[in-house]
Parts: sequence; structure tokens; C-alpha cells
Amino acid sequence: MFCERCGATLQPGQKFCGNCSMPVTGTVSFQGGRVGKHVQTLGILWIAYSAFSLIGAVVLFILANTLFGRLGVPMPQAPPGIPPFLHMLFTVLGFFLLVKAGAGIAAGVGLLNRETWARVLAIVMGIISLLNIPIGLALGIYTIWVLLSPNADKE
Repeated sequence: MFCERCGATLQPGQKFCGNCSMPVTGTVSFQGGRVGKHVQTLGILWIAYSAFSLIGAVVLFILANTLFGRLGVPMPQAPPGIPPFLHMLFTVLGFFLLVKAGAGIAAGVGLLNRETWARVLAIVMGIISLLNIPIGLALGIYTIWVLLSPNADKE
């Protein structure tokens, strides 16, 4: 028998999983299908990809508040010819990257913990990441290939 949550091997008569402490329910055995083999890799990739997005968000916030002024007030030593809307643009883009990174990390952690909500979140994040060529495109295709295959929801 195998744990329904983490896939660890269980002994007959065992009440709780030794790996994730989940109560053992019934005698359902885990049939390590294609999805089960790729979910852990997918979770790790989403966490790593989102960490890089988080770094990008921090860089955009730093640029918005140093090079292009602070809170909409242009800096006196700013080079001439810098449009005043760049501060707001960089701040908004940084905010969207921050939200995207947070959702990606949540999807990765949820996939590693085999949470039911993580599949839907990872599919949505995979579709969004298709716009980010080449790494986001590859991760989006891999996510869709793993999580939208036949019988993926049952595995």
C-alpha cells in the first residue's frame, strides 16, 4: 500500500503515514501513474520559476523608487528626459510580478503537498506563463501536459 497524499510505502495495519502523518484510509493502493511521477518535479519547477519572478519584482520596485523618483515625486538628480509615468509603470509591473510569484510559489508548494486546489492553480499559472518565452513557455507546456492529461484528476 501507498499513502494517498505523498506516495510513501505503508505497512499493513499502519494507522498513519510515517512520512506526512496523514491518517491511512481504507486499502487504496497507489498506482504510480504518469502524473504521480511528474507532480513533484512540477512543484519544484514552479517554486524555482516563481523565485526568479520574485527577484524581478524586487528589482522593478527598487528601480521605480530610486531611478525614477519616490512615490510619484521626481528625484532632483534624475537625468533630464525621463518621462514621469515610468515610476508608476515600474511599480505596477512589479506588483503584478509579485502576485504572479506568490501564486506560483503557492501552486508549487500545493503540488508538493498533493493538495486538490493546487492542480487548478497550477493549470491557470501554466496558461499565464505561456506568454513568457522561453522558460515560461516550456514550464506552461509541461504543466498542461502533466495536469490536463486523461485521468490526471484521479491520480
